[in-house]
Amino acid sequence: MRTARPQPRRSALRARASGTVLAFEFGTRRVGVAVGELGLGIAHPLETINAVSDRERLDEVGRLIREWEPALLVVGLPSHMDRTEHALSTRCRRFAAQLERAFGIDTRLVDERLTSAAAAESLAASGVRGRRQKGLLDQVAAAHILQTFFTARDDAA
Repeated sequence: MRTARPQPRRSALRARASGTVLAFEFGTRRVGVAVGELGLGIAHPLETINAVSDRERLDEVGRLIREWEPALLVVGLPSHMDRTEHALSTRCRRFAAQLERAFGIDTRLVDERLTSAAAAESLAASGVRGRRQKGLLDQVAAAHILQTFFTARDDAA
């Protein structure tokens, strides 16, 4: 009896035309969260999780997963401009692996270089400057990470 071979992850994602995606901009104190839809390919800032322990972070992510029922999770992977590892790269990979294990949802890592700067620029262009940016910066950075994912996916199709 012949068994079908599983399709590569990328092909399965390309075949999926719709579904919610949650994206995370990981930080040791705050995690920015954004949401988007595979069919539309547009990211929106959602919220900022304030948590200091892994357990608190996972509990908050679990709440969002129950609410949004995502088909995919995306986690920003920091690196330096020369593509060398950032101090937080290992923690972000571990966070992504925790999410995939805990919730059984396919989780992708996406290059997040310059997303915080782009988020600050976007907020400033909207009239949000200085201290007013602090509560929004991480979730807007997560939206930039998710938009990067959507753009790369569309370019690869």
